[in-house]
Amino acid sequence: MTSLAALSDRLAIVDLLHRYATGLDTKDWELLASVFTADGVADYGALGGLNEGPAAICKLCSGALGGLDASQHIITNEVIELDGDRATARCYFQAQHVFTGAEGGDNFLVGGTYDDEIVRTADGWRIKHRTLTPTWMDGNPVVFERATARLAAGSAS
Repeated sequence: MTSLAALSDRLAIVDLLHRYATGLDTKDWELLASVFTADGVADYGALGGLNEGPAAICKLCSGALGGLDASQHIITNEVIELDGDRATARCYFQAQHVFTGAEGGDNFLVGGTYDDEIVRTADGWRIKHRTLTPTWMDGNPVVFERATARLAAGSAS
């Protein structure tokens, strides 16, 4: 039988995973940083490499997503294993990235999994290590090139 404390922890972790997606899609980099421990790591593999610490994670994400017209990261199928003040989680994600007017199409989609090591801190549950594994991609990756160029042009003015 699952205890109320375990149910509460599971809900808090699901909320943590969803706050990550909300931070990305609203470009709220402070919110995004808050889901990681101070020494948190995000391994985005071929899509962004290994990033250590919330500042590095936010720098990569803001550089990749900041110039887009929109993005939508959907998190689902969360499987959480609790072990005291530690947990592991795996969830599916689907991420749509939009740059209106990009040559070759406005959309680039990525689907895959996030595998997380999560710890309870004084501020609640936080991601200590996240690994992104893409399982499929569709659409036009040029949207990221256009978004990066838009950011560069904005900082040059």
